[in-house]
Amino acid sequence: MHEHPGHFLSLHPAEIRRLTYAAGMTPTLVIVPGLGDSGPDHWQTLWEQKFGAARVRQDDPQNPTPQAWSARLQEVIEATPGDLILVGHSCGVLNIVHWARLYGGHPRVRGALLVGPTDADMTSTYGMYPGVQGMAPTPLRPLPFPALVVASENDPYASFERAQLFADAWEAEFMTAGEAGHINVDSGHGEWPEGEILLSEAMHAWTPPDIVRL
Repeated sequence: MHEHPGHFLSLHPAEIRRLTYAAGMTPTLVIVPGLGDSGPDHWQTLWEQKFGAARVRQDDPQNPTPQAWSARLQEVIEATPGDLILVGHSCGVLNIVHWARLYGGHPRVRGALLVGPTDADMTSTYGMYPGVQGMAPTPLRPLPFPALVVASENDPYASFERAQLFADAWEAEFMTAGEAGHINVDSGHGEWPEGEILLSEAMHAWTPPDIVRL
């Protein structure tokens, strides 16, 4: 199991804005939502507004397929200049790993924050969210960029053990969010300051050392 890397820095959440917007500094966030496109109170939407992030908007946000969702993610990546950090939640994590499988990554993608990955092979989810089945099987191959998986210990859509397995297969770092449900609005994660800290740490860890930090 990959643990939270020791070289990550402890930073105030506000520093991520300074990292993102200071002149000549990158990367830019790309928000990759799950089913339903993450609502207005979801932390992904709040981050999009707060940090001026790009966002992937699917034509059919309820019925994903690896091909269609990956093609749209590729379009957003190509249309967004500079180095990028992908920020996926739930089925958005599946979007990212399927995209990496189909497209082989992209040279400007510096890393990915993968939060609350949905287990596409968990058949008990299909009754409530039949669209998840379209993303099965979950890819289990190394990602071509660094990544951090943040998983809840009581996520109804993926067991903690499966999330650990995903992180190992993707060669990603792994961190627990504790008993945090699905890390969404329903579990009390609209504003998610702990996530901002993780994001700022990840961005610093994945940023080339020659970039000047304010």
